[in-house]
Amino acid sequence: MALTILSGIETDEFSQCVQNNDAERLTKLPGVGKKTAERLIVEMRDRLGNLPKTTTQKNKTINVYTTPADEAVSALISLGYKPPEASRYVLAIANDNMSSEELIREALKHSIKK
Repeated sequence: MALTILSGIETDEFSQCVQNNDAERLTKLPGVGKKTAERLIVEMRDRLGNLPKTTTQKNKTINVYTTPADEAVSALISLGYKPPEASRYVLAIANDNMSSEELIREALKHSIKK
């Protein structure tokens, strides 16, 4: 389910949907119905509290992360992985040229193989 969600929506947009209770936007993702979207919002709201706060400048949301790997680890933690586990998965596949979205996808794939 996490891979499906991340392949259909950017992490920032997903976070915004959860923070704004936007179940309608989440239902546009493949395999996510109204009840699943509402459950995602309820379950993820507290977990997203672990992520750095966002700031808005001229209709643009900016997350305060230091590296794509940090963002990927934070995203995995918000999906329910324990911090050491999330770090281990990201570090196992990390590459300087990878974006945070690529790191998240590959880390999730790596976690399934283990």
